[in-house]
Amino acid sequence: MPTSRLILLCFTLSLSPLFVHSHYFPSTPSTPSAASQSEWKSARATYYAAAEPIDAVGGACGYGDLIKIGYGKATAALSTVLFEKGQICGACYEIRCVEDLRWCIPGTSIIVTATNFCAPNYGFEADGGGRCNPPNSHFVLPIESFEKIAIWKASNMPIQYRRIRCRREGGVRFTIGGAGIFLSVLISNVAGAGDVTAVKIKGSRTGWLPMGRNWGQNWHINADLKKQPLSFEITSSDGVTLTSYNVAPKNWEFGQSFEGKQFDS
Repeated sequence: MPTSRLILLCFTLSLSPLFVHSHYFPSTPSTPSAASQSEWKSARATYYAAAEPIDAVGGACGYGDLIKIGYGKATAALSTVLFEKGQICGACYEIRCVEDLRWCIPGTSIIVTATNFCAPNYGFEADGGGRCNPPNSHFVLPIESFEKIAIWKASNMPIQYRRIRCRREGGVRFTIGGAGIFLSVLISNVAGAGDVTAVKIKGSRTGWLPMGRNWGQNWHINADLKKQPLSFEITSSDGVTLTSYNVAPKNWEFGQSFEGKQFDS
């Protein structure tokens, strides 16, 4: 069984999306265009079983309940060298099992979204129990995903992975949290590059206001935007900016989710 431990952040705001959409999760996905994918790289992968309450709610990206928000089991926790301090949250990867003909399921691959962080364990060497220690590239998958590419008995498997563009149903989702003049927005269901590098918000009585990354894909600002329709401008890691006007009506409330435009996938 894997020994990697995932960080569960206990200081999250409670965010309860009011609607979700299913996400694309094929076991044998169609091949993306050459312009939308990176080269295959080597890594290793372990899994956690359903009986281990590691990633049911929370996670270092701040998405909360992954089932309710729509990511399901098509997710992964990434080691330090891949996680990029949370910048990578929302990015999509294609993963395939390689080199081990005894355990790999030939001709299969999975597509997963980065939703969590696999914490290093410096009590062990990187080539031993510290599987997520630098400089290792390591993925921790739900067993439901792992078993689509390898037999579960394999445990710590050599894999290949590549970054691909995300395909999503519906628009980018904005879940509003906070209290008073503190406004927190969780951004999810992002197509294209998948991860977000900059966010601006605009009320009907303000100009565009930059938001700061709180952690993962939670962004925040101190501003009184109550009783104003809210617009959002988000920029993904490939430099593309998407603007969605009047996403939330002026009577929005904390805890609600709203859908904006979507990036091209």
